Amino acid sequence: MPPGDGAPLARPRERIVGAARDLFRKYGIRGVGVDTIAEAAHTNKMTLYRHFGSKDDLVVECLRRVAHEVDAMWQGLEAVHPGDPLAQLHAWVRCGAEWVCGDDRGCDIANAAVELTESDHPARRVIEEFKRQQRDRLARLCAAAGVRQADLLADTLSLLLEGARVSRQSVGAEGPSARFVRVGETIIASFVQQKARLDR
Repeated sequence: MPPGDGAPLARPRERIVGAARDLFRKYGIRGVGVDTIAEAAHTNKMTLYRHFGSKDDLVVECLRRVAHEVDAMWQGLEAVHPGDPLAQLHAWVRCGAEWVCGDDRGCDIANAAVELTESDHPARRVIEEFKRQQRDRLARLCAAAGVRQADLLADTLSLLLEGARVSRQSVGAEGPSARFVRVGETIIASFVQQKARLDR
């Protein structure tokens, strides 16, 4: 039964996705069955399958929600720093630090990639497209900021973020991930300074 706090329940599809995302983060995709998800969503398995043809379809939708939220983050960077790609790049580092420091469960997309190793799993395409698009978007931002080796800086920052999130999970918040902003800012500065030297 749903909680009796008087608040109206969200629509079944939204409850199912919300419950699945919470459970997948806590216990892993493989560690949660559809019965558990349906119960947590205050619905039943029949309703779950009416909205999602399979658990795999539900996993795909959960990962697409993550991608949508990250898109909103990018839009936020552009809105706060319009026409200033270098400021947006520095803001990306600060957003990355918030993700790293505020969450000991790591990246939902990366965690799914570790669990779902089958090349034909429908979520693999979502995972690969998301990671590729994030890296390419970061590279475009680096180029717009005037960085000569934009691809290399984008790869460096992408690897820094991925590594920091894993470090946060493995050695805790006081480990190397705590210095994510400092390292990220140092890396950006080194590329910007290199550009300045070459421009002289």
